[in-house]
Order: sequence, then C-alpha cells, then structure tokens
Amino acid sequence: MCVVCGCANTGAAPAVAGHDHEHGHAHGHEHGHGPGQHVHPDDDVPLVIAGHSGDLHYGAGPARVSVPGMSQARAIRIEQDVLGENNRHASSNRRRFAERATLALNLVSSPGSGKTTLLCATIAALRKRAGNLPVAVIEGDQQTSFDADRIRATGAPAIQINTGKGCHLDAQMVGAALARLPQPAGKNGGVLFIENVGNLVCPALWDLGEAAKVVILSVTEGEDKPLKYPDMFGAARLMVLNKIDLLPHLQFDVARCIAYARRINPHIEVLQLSAGSGEGMDAWLDWIIAAQGGAIQAMPAPAVSDPVAARIAILEAELAVLKGSVAGSAAAA
Repeated sequence: MCVVCGCANTGAAPAVAGHDHEHGHAHGHEHGHGPGQHVHPDDDVPLVIAGHSGDLHYGAGPARVSVPGMSQARAIRIEQDVLGENNRHASSNRRRFAERATLALNLVSSPGSGKTTLLCATIAALRKRAGNLPVAVIEGDQQTSFDADRIRATGAPAIQINTGKGCHLDAQMVGAALARLPQPAGKNGGVLFIENVGNLVCPALWDLGEAAKVVILSVTEGEDKPLKYPDMFGAARLMVLNKIDLLPHLQFDVARCIAYARRINPHIEVLQLSAGSGEGMDAWLDWIIAAQGGAIQAMPAPAVSDPVAARIAILEAELAVLKGSVAGSAAAA
C-alpha cells in the first residue's frame, strides 16, 4: 500500500524514528518460494504461489505489501510511523469538527462512481429539504479543480486539494483545507463532505477525523468489488449503490453485492439510489440529516471501528514477531 512509499509525505521518503539510513538485506543463499516452501519473515519480496495455478500473492507477508528493496520489517516500521502521525492530525480535525458541530463524511470510491454528481444533487436536495443546514465540500484529486468548480457552481463553498502523485487525502491536508472554509455562524456547523481521491485501496486506512466513511459503488462496476477491496468496505459505515437507474441495462446482482459487502463488514448499511434520476435520494437525505443530528453515534460501529488504531496494533505485534525471528535466525547461524 502507498503508506510505505511516502506518497503522503510530499514526495520525500518517510522518516522512521531511529532509522535515517537504509538497511541492506541479503541472504547468503539463493532460494525460491514455490508452493509450500518457506517464506523468510524479512524477505524483501515475499510471495506465495496460490495452489497450482501459478498465481502470485504479494500481500501474504506480515506487512501485507511488497516494496522492491524494502524488507517487511522496515515496511511495518514506516507504516507505524506514518499512520501514527496521521492519526495525530485526525484527532485534531475531530476536535475541530466537534467544536463546530459539523458532521464530516469521507466519501470514497473508485473513479467514475458518480461521487461529484451525487454531491451536486445532494447539495441541491438539502437546500430544498433543510435550507438552514450549512454544507461545505473538500475535494480531493491528483490534478485540476474541475470537481471543486462544479461544487462551487451549486453555491456551496469548496476547497480543492490536489495531491500530485499522492493517491489519497490525509488528515493534515484536510486540516489545512478546513482552515480555508468559512465557519458557519451559530452552533449548527452543518455537513462537510470530503470527496476523497478516486481509489478503493489507499484511502481505507487513512483517518481524516471523519464521523464515517461512505463508500460509493456504481452498479456499472461489478458486484464483486467488496471482496476485491475488503479493507475499504470493512472501514465504511455506509455503502451507497449508485446509478441504479441503469440496472435494467446491466447484469448486476444487487443482492449478491450486498451479501459480499456484509461478508466483509456485517454492520455496513446500504442505500440504493440514482443521483441522475433522483430515485432513492430521500433515504440518503434522511441518513445525512439523522447523522448530523447526532444519531450516527448510536449506529452500530463497523467491523473495525478504528481501522487505523487496529492496524497499528497489528503492525506492532507483527514487528515484535519479526524481530524475534530475525534474532533467532542470527543466533542459529
């Protein structure tokens, strides 16, 4: 995952506490990793051949990611440091949202799911339904301000964040954008929609201080997305199935998609709608208004209520195991 390559650290290699240099990693022997063969816990590129098909799985190591030239232990240490620093900024954002009485929703999806179209339709519908409810948007893309311009055209304030080579928003970016948005008068801070960079992988682990992640899945994408990208659906509180007006023209099994999502996250809620036709929009507005009123606190937590904290705890345990294995191998040699 991108967390180990520093894409959220302005292009620089992420700093690792106590490690300001690279460690070489080499074995004094050659070995392959065929089916059933041993995978060294600190291999640079751990891989497992699944069954006898010849398929490769690069996420089977302790770090769950492979980076050429980087050991599993170093990948884990970097992920701990980067996510830990992000968590500090996320906590600050969360306090600011609470002080403003603002509901912050992190909208995540693959590119082309219809996030921005849904946001524009939502802003217009909320204006009719709850005209006094302030709405603002933080837009995330690698380049351009196209989406923020579309939001501004609705009359809602919006700040564009361009991430460059980065593939997701982080909490520090959101905090900087939040400072540039107008602060609503009174005690009702309204709703802040954070439209993340189109990506079903990297945004899953990054806490922005939001009240909930909302994963938007277009019915044009295929019902197997929850199984292909389990981290994202595991971290989301709500799945919005968008573009349902196209269902008559597609081979998309709605029930199967929902079953897959709940296999990953038994508590995930599901709404079906079409931002284009307006079908299902009332239920979406009901959910937003209830959440902004505080009802979201009573909703069942997702399978991993704090995915970042849980991931850091797992990484710490795995790093301890790796250190023990390496020490044992050195002693045996």
